[in-house]
Amino acid sequence: MIATDLDGTLLQPGGVLSDRTRATLDAVDADVVVVTARPPRFVADLGLTGTAVCSNGAVVYDLTSQTVTHAQTVPLDVVRTVSKTLAGVIPDVGIAVETGLEVLCEPAFRGFSAGNPHRTLELLDHVFDEAHQVVQMLAWAPERESDHLMEIAREAVGQHVTVTHSGGLGLLEISLPGVSKAATLEALCGTRGIGRDEVVAFGDMPNDLSVLGWAGTAYAMGNAHPLVKQACANHAPPNTEDGVAQVLEQLFRL
Repeated sequence: MIATDLDGTLLQPGGVLSDRTRATLDAVDADVVVVTARPPRFVADLGLTGTAVCSNGAVVYDLTSQTVTHAQTVPLDVVRTVSKTLAGVIPDVGIAVETGLEVLCEPAFRGFSAGNPHRTLELLDHVFDEAHQVVQMLAWAPERESDHLMEIAREAVGQHVTVTHSGGLGLLEISLPGVSKAATLEALCGTRGIGRDEVVAFGDMPNDLSVLGWAGTAYAMGNAHPLVKQACANHAPPNTEDGVAQVLEQLFRL
């Protein structure tokens, strides 16, 4: 199995899947599973088939039928508790929630551009009231460096949730305890009779560390976060040079 992150890994800057990478994925004799922080709606239009582990492991999505096959949600009482606690330790934080269908956010959350659709509600309580479910919380503090922000959040709410980030400035991604790319990928492999030693993984950011640590063979991208490069013995060329495709071409002798 090939398990690959998308942004900064499989995709070129701008979220483009190159012709070379697409052809390589089609040619490899292995299951290809996307493992990404993206929700399903931002994976569906890439023209990929198979399975995607989305929202950092909270959602499993069938790319062929474009349906969610499994979701792990954060209880709303936990969302409220975590939001209140984070506001106490990070005064400038803004909170949003990913429902699986859309992002709902309070006015203080301005972490997304116009190209990343979201709906801003007047009060945070309105966000909680409208969210039919929460697959992932988002916390944004624009003046904070993401690694330091993650340390603060883990210290404050780590007993309630899983906190990570995928490189966005001051943007944290928060899931149910125990939810990670690795945990969901491991469960998926179990249903297919695939052992961890049969998995080759690629990633570039701290939210990829769990799956890179679990997979039998792991590659940090040439453009990866320093923590990811330190964690992996193998390094692939950067995503701007179709690094995943280059490695797979060598491994599968394409």
